[in-house]
Parts: sequence; C-alpha cells; structure tokens
Amino acid sequence: MFGYRVPAPDEAMLISGGRRGQGGAPFRVVTGHGKFVLPVFRKTRFLTLAMCEAEVAERCVTKQGIVLTVRAVIAFKVGNDTESIVNAGQRFLSDQDQMSVLTGRIFAGHLRAIIGSMTVEEIITERQKLATEVLDTSKTEMAKIGLTVDSLQIQSIDDGDTGYIAAMSAPHKAAIQRQAQIAQAQAAQAAAEAEQAAARKQAEYARQTAVVQAEYSAEVDRVQAQSSQAGPLAEAHAQQEVLAARTELAQRAADLRQQQLVAEIVKPAEAEAERIRVLALAEAERMRIQAEAAASHGRVALDRMLIDQLPQIVKEAASGLSGANVNVLNGADGLGEIAAGLVGQGLTILDSVRRNLGSPDGDAEKSGGTGGGKIEIR
Repeated sequence: MFGYRVPAPDEAMLISGGRRGQGGAPFRVVTGHGKFVLPVFRKTRFLTLAMCEAEVAERCVTKQGIVLTVRAVIAFKVGNDTESIVNAGQRFLSDQDQMSVLTGRIFAGHLRAIIGSMTVEEIITERQKLATEVLDTSKTEMAKIGLTVDSLQIQSIDDGDTGYIAAMSAPHKAAIQRQAQIAQAQAAQAAAEAEQAAARKQAEYARQTAVVQAEYSAEVDRVQAQSSQAGPLAEAHAQQEVLAARTELAQRAADLRQQQLVAEIVKPAEAEAERIRVLALAEAERMRIQAEAAASHGRVALDRMLIDQLPQIVKEAASGLSGANVNVLNGADGLGEIAAGLVGQGLTILDSVRRNLGSPDGDAEKSGGTGGGKIEIR
C-alpha cells in the first residue's frame, strides 16, 4: 500500500523527519511490524539486524617476547534493543560494512593486550581463557557502538619460524609416537600369536583326525582277525578247559595220596616216638631216684667207717710223739691238755676227710684241700 512500509524480520526500520524518537533519538525505530510513512515529509532507512562476521589476523608479542600470529573469527550483530539500534544506526547506517572492519580492529587491539600478559604455554593450553578475557574486555566498547558479540573463536596460533610451539609439542609427539609404536608392536605380536594359535589348532585337528582314522583302522583289523581266528580260538579254549580239568583231577589225587601217607606212616611214627620218649623219661626218673638213694646210703656208711677209724688215727698221732722230748709243766693238767689236743686234731682230720669225700671236687677246692682232695682208706 502506498506509504505503508514494513521492515524485514532481520531489519530495523528507521523513520526520520517529524517528531523525534525514544530518548531524544533523531529517528524512530520500528521492528517486527509496519508503519505508515508520509512521502516527502518522512524518510525511511533500514539497518540490518542479521549476524555479521569479522576476521582478525594479528601479530602479537607474548609475555616472553615471542611473536605469535593469531587468527580469530568474531560473530556479532546489532543489539535488539532500541538503544543499541539507535547507536548502531547513527554510526553505520550509511556504510554498514564498516561494522565488520571496526569490530576487527577493536578485537585486534584487545588480542594484543591480552596475549601480551600471557605466556605461549598458557595461550596454547588455555585458548578458551584467552577468548573469554578478550570478550570481557571488549564488551563495553562494543555496547557503545550498539553491537553485541555472540562468539569469539581462536582459529590458529602460529609462531612463524621460531619453532617454539613445535619444541613444546616435541615431548608429547615423542610420547605419542612411542605409544603408537608400542601399540603397533603389540598388535603385531597379537597377530603373530593368533596365527600361531590357529596353526596349532589346525595341527591338533589334523592329529586328532589321524588318531581317529588309525583307531578305526585298528578296530576293523581287529574284528577281521577275530573273525578269521574264531575257529582256532574255540578249539584252543576247549583244549585249555580239558587240560584244566585234568590238572584239577591230578591235584585231587595227589592230595588224597598225601592224606593216606599221613594216616599210614606219619601218625604211627609220631605215636611210637611219643611212647619211646615217655618210657625214656620214666627210666631216667627211676635211675635218678636210685642214685639219690645210693648216695645217701654211701654217706652213712662212710661216716660210720670214719668213726671206727678214729681211735687208730689218734693212736698214730700219739705214736708220732713217742720219741719226742715233751716237757709237762703243770703235771696232770698239762698231760690232759696234750691228750685233748691229740683227740681234737684227730676230730679235725676226720671232719676234713668226711667233707672231701662227701662233696664234689669244686667244693673240696673251696674248703682248702690240697693235692686233688682224694683220700684212700684201707
């Protein structure tokens, strides 16, 4: 319709002329709906609210004095509030491409400042920290020109020909390569072990197959041999049974003959030997009793004979004194003492003779006898 203007969804319509906009702005802002605009008296312009992109490639010096080339991408747009649209419209409405140029320059300055306070190690390992600090420091400036930043991405960090970053990554690369070599060696070893295991299994299967085939062949041969030897084996078994029966019969005959010999010869001989032994024992007992009686009778006779010979012994002892010169000191008493001494010597001799004759040779030697201890009396 003539005079009715509608902005696109990603645009803000700025109407200048007539009364001022909100907050004393030199134009009114219309978004999301249309509005009647009087021709000639009013003028409309459109400011994009779409996402814009700015690229930055900046040489920065780190805290260590190392020069790095940092490439980053900034995604930004005009703010949706009226104040941001007014600020951006006053600055970029005539040349909206300048928003990307100015945004790149702003972020380049903040990148240099932030990287100058960090080391290479921090920049490499903490890129998100770098991006966050750059966004925080640039937020105020971007708001003043009506822009908001949606994201900041650090694309690359290059140290040129210094080789500092490569030196930093060398230990890690070496470790990764070592791990890769170890993994490759382990994989090769596992593959070799698997191949060897498969070969062993195949050999085992082949061996088992050969064993089973040999067992089957042996079983067939055994059955064939048994069938061919069935007749001779049956005949041999029959002969073996006959021999066993004959052997058993002969053994029984031998046992019977042995029992007959025992009854006819051994038992009578044992009975006769027992009879002879009993008779011998009885005879020995009789002779022992007779010997004891004879010994007792002989001892009594010997004692009697010695008593009968005692006067003769005393007489012979006295005759030995007949030619001796004997002095009697105390008269009749002294003579009696001499006679008593002779009789005592005779009794001593008699007792000694009786002991020697009535005891064995060993007892005679113990009693002090000499010359064998044998005395002959006539």
